[in-house]
Amino acid sequence: MILQNWWFTTLLGIKEPIRSPLKSHIKTDVLIIGAGAAGLAAALRLVGSGKKVILLDRNICGGSSTGKSAGFLTPDSELELSQLLRKYGHDGAKDLWNVATTGVETMVSNIRKYKIECDLQPQDCLFVGIGPGGWQDVQEEVEARKKIGYSSTTYTEQEVPSVLGSKAYSGAIRYTGTFGVNPLLYAQGIKQVLLDKGVEIFESSEVISFDDHTAYTHLGSVTADQIIFCIDKPRPEITKYYEEVYHAQTFLSISEPLGDKEIADLFPQGPLQCWDSTLTYTYFRLTGTRQLLVGGGDLLTTYAKNDTTTPRVIEHVINNLKKKIPAVRDLRFIQYWQGRIDMTRDLVPTVIRDPVRPWIHFVLGCVGLPWATFCGDFAARNVLDDKELDNEKYYQYFSPDRKFLVPLWLEQILGKRLVFTVNNAWAKYRQKDV
Repeated sequence: MILQNWWFTTLLGIKEPIRSPLKSHIKTDVLIIGAGAAGLAAALRLVGSGKKVILLDRNICGGSSTGKSAGFLTPDSELELSQLLRKYGHDGAKDLWNVATTGVETMVSNIRKYKIECDLQPQDCLFVGIGPGGWQDVQEEVEARKKIGYSSTTYTEQEVPSVLGSKAYSGAIRYTGTFGVNPLLYAQGIKQVLLDKGVEIFESSEVISFDDHTAYTHLGSVTADQIIFCIDKPRPEITKYYEEVYHAQTFLSISEPLGDKEIADLFPQGPLQCWDSTLTYTYFRLTGTRQLLVGGGDLLTTYAKNDTTTPRVIEHVINNLKKKIPAVRDLRFIQYWQGRIDMTRDLVPTVIRDPVRPWIHFVLGCVGLPWATFCGDFAARNVLDDKELDNEKYYQYFSPDRKFLVPLWLEQILGKRLVFTVNNAWAKYRQKDV
């Protein structure tokens, strides 16, 4: 396998994918720093408001976490609905699930409205259980969806092979309204929409410092009335809130194209996007080019401080999947890549309106494209002072001061990686806030 991001491969042949870096000192009404899913959503919300908008990115639009992701457009990211229900109760779980479903709907609406060619694939979700514990996880998810009022289809161990060509899973739950997408082509498509609508975009323009209303890059600066930071891997010289964010390392690989029989054997009733019930879960889906996209990791590298670039981890993920699914046992995988997904201690995004400088906004730690899209849009609507928003409710959910098992100050003693690992596990499997 070649160490190369497949999504970047699909940019080949696209006219002018890179914008020139910022080389001057300019002023604007709103500056958005970071052009991933969150920053693009914020910019799109501000278009047409009468405000001048400038968008900066250190890479290309979508070139960081967004463009390295698997492109799953589903409310699930790291937290299942049953886990949200345990942690937040009925109303809180519904609020946060609606955050992610709104993000899905927004992205799909953008794709269809602007006719963005980004391999949009309507695919139901299939959450599969492994072993007795996995079947219990499936049942808990079924019950959670019933309590909140969402429909789903359940498959027993004997029924799973009717939708997924495997006898290795102890059960599954399926639900609709979810999609797969090429995330980098989506980002580049939104970039073109913004350019057409008059937004100034500068790529290869990393913000190295800022003070009050001005952000500085290597070659220029932008002074703005309002600044929205939609960044990953924040540095301490940019914001004190860098402490709120850590990362999980995951790996992805894509196969050679599948034939008709292989696809029919793999997905007897049509393509699905799937993931399993293990802690470091395996996830996979079929792309529009008929290739199988597979992702996952292991416990040793998920929270590791440094990147792992060898194919060892993803090869292990692929080999385990091949043991479970006969239809892919002879399938060759051609490219792989790794990425670090920013996240918070409880896997829920952090969105902040700076209490001292209220013209500065932060969107941090969004796990999943739909969550990032909602949060970027939410921050922009607050810039516009949207009266329809239930601000206090969402700022409470996304507050950096929400409850955690291990307090932040213990990072100085135990280290950030350990504190985040413990808090992540507690939030996912044990924490109750109601």
